[in-house]
Amino acid sequence: MTFKSARKKKITKAERLKQLQEEEERRQKEEEEARVKHEKEEMERVERQRIEREKWHQLEAKDLERRNEELEELYLLEECFPEAEKLKRDARLLSQWNHYIQCDGSPDPSVSPEINTFISLWKEETNETLEEVIAKSKLVLNLIEKLRLLLLQTPSYDLEDKTIIQYRGSILELQELLHLKFNVATERLLRQASTLADLDSGNMEKVIQDENVALYVWANLKKNPRYRSVRFSETQIRFEIPRILATSGIAIRLLHTHYDHATPLRPVSASLQGHTATVTHFVKDEVQKGEAEISKELQEEYKQQECESVSVCEEETKVEEQGDIEVQMSFVQEESEATKCKLEMKLLSEAVFAAQLLLIENANEKPCFCEDNEVDLCQFTTLGGVYHLDIFELPPQCKPMKGWMIVEILKEGLQKYAYPPESTEDFETENAFPPIEVTLEVQENVIFFEDPMVARWDAEGKHWQTDGISNVLYQSEERLITFSLETFGPVTLIQDTHINMPFQSWELRPLDVNKVLLTVTTVFTEIQIQIKENLCMLASVKVGNKKHSSTLEGRWMTPISFILALKETGLNIFPTGHSHFYVVINHKEPLVEIKAYRQLALLSSAFAFGWSKWNVECSSKKVIVKLREHLTEEEPVQDPNWTLLMFSGDRAQRLKINENSETFSEALKEETEFHSTLYHLVKDFASKEAMEKIRSSKCQFIDSVCYMLLSTRLLSYS
Repeated sequence: MTFKSARKKKITKAERLKQLQEEEERRQKEEEEARVKHEKEEMERVERQRIEREKWHQLEAKDLERRNEELEELYLLEECFPEAEKLKRDARLLSQWNHYIQCDGSPDPSVSPEINTFISLWKEETNETLEEVIAKSKLVLNLIEKLRLLLLQTPSYDLEDKTIIQYRGSILELQELLHLKFNVATERLLRQASTLADLDSGNMEKVIQDENVALYVWANLKKNPRYRSVRFSETQIRFEIPRILATSGIAIRLLHTHYDHATPLRPVSASLQGHTATVTHFVKDEVQKGEAEISKELQEEYKQQECESVSVCEEETKVEEQGDIEVQMSFVQEESEATKCKLEMKLLSEAVFAAQLLLIENANEKPCFCEDNEVDLCQFTTLGGVYHLDIFELPPQCKPMKGWMIVEILKEGLQKYAYPPESTEDFETENAFPPIEVTLEVQENVIFFEDPMVARWDAEGKHWQTDGISNVLYQSEERLITFSLETFGPVTLIQDTHINMPFQSWELRPLDVNKVLLTVTTVFTEIQIQIKENLCMLASVKVGNKKHSSTLEGRWMTPISFILALKETGLNIFPTGHSHFYVVINHKEPLVEIKAYRQLALLSSAFAFGWSKWNVECSSKKVIVKLREHLTEEEPVQDPNWTLLMFSGDRAQRLKINENSETFSEALKEETEFHSTLYHLVKDFASKEAMEKIRSSKCQFIDSVCYMLLSTRLLSYS
């Protein structure tokens, strides 16, 4: 029964054909519907694209139409930069004048005869004590710092080559003379060692500490072979000396200078002079051309008036005509002066732009170092000053005789004790000159984010190197570093220059009129910097989410002095021209970057700016920042309503995406337009109060904000 019923249900050939035909018709119908739908969607898409293109072309046409007007207005706003440079130039001249009228006896280091006289007179003083040398060193260090700042703060177009050579020569002379004075004063002290000997140990110990220098001297008078550990009282500084030193008439001196006069001065970049010289010659040509045209106009005007005056016969009329000529000549001269001032301002503006551009210029070649152990000073920075470790031969001691002190003064002066000596053949044991274990105190105001490395100075090669040093132990809590040293000489601590780069994020927000707060967050720290007018101040430092107290907090300084001070404490967030060889960066075109920094500085009085994750996604010819209007000094909002801006140097636009979007898109935000500058873009949606604050910003403030942005290069190093 089952088999028969199955046979009855079997589909016939006709039914199968009918089914296939129905399926084919259904498939064709679906394909037709899909085709019609696709064509409709394609037509809609094409229409949308056409409308978008038309809208885009309209926006481009509108942008092009007002482009010249916007750029002219921006040019007027950016006149704040040459104006600020003129004020800085006036401040430098005023500083020289103030020094002149003070008449305090100190030389002006920028005046060659004065500084040369000071050096010559100090060389003649040969009987100073260590205390007197340390007291005088404050003036010397101040003179060196003034010269250093003159070289850094004076633009290259205001510095002649001979002036640079003069300043650098004076710095080197002062550094060498200061160190020589310490040696001479140390010799004088050591000649009196026997009269200053400690009653318990029989040896002499001397400790002098100052804000710039710490001096530790120990003289081995007893030559006790069991006295192998030298520790200076009330300090953690210690030397473990071998038997041969314990039994020798030697003195150990540690001169810890909180400054670094060992590292050679960096050569002046030739590219800046070439860059600014090109601009200078170009604009000077324009000035001369303009003056020539004005002069020609004056001559023609004068000739025309002269001809007219000759044609008039009456004497009274001649007098009146002459008066008119003088008035018109005066007017033309005023016009010529105004034109000349405009051209000179253009010259200064171009030179300032060239100098700013050099701050973000990347070097083409990585520096080459010949020695294997040579420290790359582009990659590492010396911190905490220099520890000058020396072993001296004890000079002949003073002897009392009939109320007099008799002393033999060696003609060759203080002699260094060679350790180890050049030849060790006369000594029985092979290990007669083992490495000396040294424990040093680390300067309090220096921050090390990782254990520091120790480097020694190679006097022959004139560089720092890391060989000859072993068993390095850093105790961060006690701020002590212990290591073994094969031979004595200057040593220093070094840290990776780029340890805080690239940055994780940044924010620039207004605090008040002409006052902003720049926050830079790195892997190890968060640094907050306040900027007002032509000054900067360290507001706070956090290390590992804990507030770190710094001696720089609350001290207002000029931008360059402030940057130098931050670097010297280990808070280096300032890339150099070689930094891109050592850090993975988000490279941006220099012209785009510099235009962005200049315009962000212009807007910083009324708008907060911040890091955007999409800045990495866009091309090197564009930058993206987030922005919001910020008129009051309230604490930063956790999730503020940020707007994303994209800028390519000649076009600025608001983006449709936000910081939380899943994918990147350069699509223009609905119902917005693009402009030629960031200033005109924000003008579309900014309040009147915000625009008023921007227009009333002082030129020195804008210049300082721009300089700090150029120095940190936040758009490339975040």
